[in-house]
Amino acid sequence: MSPKPLIAGVGMIPFAKPGKSESWDVMGAAAARAALDDAGIAYDDVGQAYVGYVYGDSTAGQSALYEVGLSGVPIVNVNNNCSTGSTALFMARQAVEAGVVDVALALGFEQMKPGALGAVFPDRKPVMSKFTESILACQTPDPQAPWAGQLFGGAGLEHQKRFGTKTETFAQISVKARKHAANNPFAIFRDPLSLHDVLQSPHIYGPLTRYQCCPPTCGAAAAVIVSADYARRKGLSGLVEVAGQAMTTDRASTFDPPSMMKVVGYDLAQEASRQVYEQAGVGPQDVQVVELHDCFTAAELITYESLGLCPEGGAEQFIEDGDNTYGGRVVVNPSGGLLSKGHPLGATGLAQCYELVGQLRATAEARQVEGVTHALQHNIGLGGACVVTMYRRA
Repeated sequence: MSPKPLIAGVGMIPFAKPGKSESWDVMGAAAARAALDDAGIAYDDVGQAYVGYVYGDSTAGQSALYEVGLSGVPIVNVNNNCSTGSTALFMARQAVEAGVVDVALALGFEQMKPGALGAVFPDRKPVMSKFTESILACQTPDPQAPWAGQLFGGAGLEHQKRFGTKTETFAQISVKARKHAANNPFAIFRDPLSLHDVLQSPHIYGPLTRYQCCPPTCGAAAAVIVSADYARRKGLSGLVEVAGQAMTTDRASTFDPPSMMKVVGYDLAQEASRQVYEQAGVGPQDVQVVELHDCFTAAELITYESLGLCPEGGAEQFIEDGDNTYGGRVVVNPSGGLLSKGHPLGATGLAQCYELVGQLRATAEARQVEGVTHALQHNIGLGGACVVTMYRRA
């Protein structure tokens, strides 16, 4: 077997609220430069670049990277909803692993507007119509609630009905997220929240309240992926191996029989993680730290089970035992996750990569998890695509 691709450098800028950031191209260029500097690699050595964003014009990737250099490198623009950043990473990793290039750059950025996500093109059929139809099939819709909140809130309701999960259990995830984010200077929400604060914030849908929903965010992050041969020739250090990576999309089971947990990606994450564990030759019990897609607390709770971090129906006990935080079995979202760090759609997957590379390098400072040898990433975009990645020390 050929050696696995390696993460040689990562870069990220502090996330910001809408209206408080620099423009998307400035953010993107800054993150790309930071990743290249971290790797000790010149932009001229990059063989291909994959740039992810959701809310931007075509060739925005070129516009951002032209500020880094004009090398003539192929630049591919990527849009896969909330999994856009990890999709860019997936494609860059494939290019290196296939031997097409020795160095690939994955970049993601987003400049968002305040408020819940809405339709950008109201004059045509929405791409999410099959998902919103599921709301009608599974639950009573609420015209006042954001559609994403209804999807994930519905998944939370389903978990409650199946396993008796308490409403307070979902809220505990937000409390944990703020505790972790307090140690992350790149996170936008670092002030603590009590369980009372979370539960008393405005109700959204099902068990979800406002403090259990991720905020619209602006930001950028990047990663440089290299071949083992290139790393050896250049004498690179601080390397992290991509031990396994998989992307899945929806099958018939997502929609039939009707299940909100499956609509929001339970089966996608389960299958992607199965492939990754097989590729890496390890299981969930070997992982010490996880960055997973907690766009809502309900998403994090059901993902514990779909990734195999706990048994099906065991998420509540997992949380009550403190097995999702420091001192427990695995530390989930030491960065603060999407709930507290923020969720700039195109950058999220690469921000997760940034955090996990730091954990494996033991450079995460106050967020550092002890004894990290394997780190797992989960990033999902409805519509749909799920990317799961396993990293380990090179």
